[in-house]
Amino acid sequence: MERNEILTKLTGVFREELDNEEIILNADTTAEDIEEWDSLSHIQLIVAVEKSFGIRFTSSEIQSWNNVGEMADSIASKL
Repeated sequence: MERNEILTKLTGVFREELDNEEIILNADTTAEDIEEWDSLSHIQLIVAVEKSFGIRFTSSEIQSWNNVGEMADSIASKL
């Protein structure tokens, strides 16, 4: 799966989990860019992303991400 395909799928997950159809993700997107993305919703997003892609992240992977692009890279490495 290409990075653009991953970002498109992630956008759908974020829109559904955060109940905001206007979210548009790119590699540089961070939690600061999305009002609904707080510490509680972060956990819900991780679970939804894992379920959507059929993968699991380690705690250290999750903590290492600085933006959506790094999350997408982690996903790509597991597919």
